[in-house]
This record gives sequence, structure tokens and C-alpha cells, in this order.
Amino acid sequence: MGISFRFRPIPFVATVLLVALGVSLGQWQDRRALEKTSLQQKLTARGAEAPLALGAELVPAAPLEYRNVRVTGEFVAGWPVYLNNRPQDGRAGFYLVMPLRILGTDTHVLVARGWLPRNTAEATRLPPYATPAGTVTVDGIVKASVGRVMQLGTPEPVKPGAIVQNIDPAEFAKASGLKLQPFFIEQAGPAPAADGLVRSWPAPSLGVEKHQGYAFQWYALAAMALLFFVITGFRRGTDKSK
Repeated sequence: MGISFRFRPIPFVATVLLVALGVSLGQWQDRRALEKTSLQQKLTARGAEAPLALGAELVPAAPLEYRNVRVTGEFVAGWPVYLNNRPQDGRAGFYLVMPLRILGTDTHVLVARGWLPRNTAEATRLPPYATPAGTVTVDGIVKASVGRVMQLGTPEPVKPGAIVQNIDPAEFAKASGLKLQPFFIEQAGPAPAADGLVRSWPAPSLGVEKHQGYAFQWYALAAMALLFFVITGFRRGTDKSK
């Protein structure tokens, strides 16, 4: 009994489309992985650079993001904002964000000072914390965002002491009337015990391995589609020869 291959146009076209789709999406995931790898290398390089001193001049966020910076000024203690739904080590809590007026200027920068635990019995009751008085020097990392979470319900107006889901510098500047740098500083180093804050910021999740895994899955789909077409073609050819 001979083995023959039966060519069928419709399965062939379907196979070509599946292979093209799998290869195209696999290559896209490969490109995303390369972009994330490049970003990781950039983060490593910027993390090794000496801190950049911030001044009065407003600078875009993109060229500075993930740079170590140092700024001297005074916290505007009357304008704290609390970012809700920021868990840490399995505990619910807030990020404390506060503007810092840069010394000798009217320019401010938003500083993410640290994490505060949420009162489980009364969600809006904030734990005590301290704010340094007078001139301070803050070291940290520039972030275009301190992370976004799903917005539940109508956002609360941005005002002193507001508990909000998300905030950006432009929104804060409009509400406060302050001249602001268009980014945040994620304050580095352990917080003094008297401050009542925790500084253990999550590392950037670049997901290189995720993209590589997705690429493998798409390539596997393309290979399986081609293999299925070939195997079923030979089987049908064999059946036809009986």
C-alpha cells in the first residue's frame, strides 16, 4: 500500500494564515522582549550614575526617568496626597506623596515619601507620620508615574489630604497652583523611625521572560498548524489508496 499526500486548498489556506499569524505575533513578542532588554540595560546604566542635582528649570520626565537625583528644599507639609490601594507585604496601605519646594526657587517636585499602612477598621483613617521641618536633602529616583491602579467610582477632587487612586503632576499642579516638575521622585533610603514610613519600592516589572514565553507559544502554534496539515494530508492520502 503506497503513501500519498492529498492536497486540499481550504486547509492549505487556513494553514498558511495560521503560520503567518503565529510567526508575525512571535516576531512582535521578540521585538518587545528586545525593547525591554534594552530598557533593563538603560536602567542598570542610569542606576550607576552619580545623582543629578535638580534645580528651578523644568525638565521633561523622559530623559531623566530612572535617574538618581538629589534635590534640596522644604516640604510643603500642608499638601499631602495619599495614593490608595498600594499593598506592601500583603498589607493594604497608601503611598504618601508631598510636594517639595526646591531651595531658592518657586519650583516644586512631587516626592513619593514612602508607604503607610491602612487602618483595617476605618479605611480612611490615616496613621500618624512625621514631616521634616526646614531644609532637607532628598535622594531618589525619577519616575514619570508612581503606578496606576483601577479607578473605583468617581475620583475624589485633588486637595490637601485627599485619598485618591491615581495622580499625575499636571493634575496636582492644576489643583494646587504650584509650579511643578513633570515627574515624581521616589525617595530612596530607609525612612527614619520617627517618620512612621516604609520605603520598600517595588522594582520595575519589565516582563522580558513573559514576552519570550509568548513568542515561543506563537511559534509553537505556527509549527503545530503546519505539522497538522502535513500529517492529515498524508493520512487522507493513505485512506484514499485502500
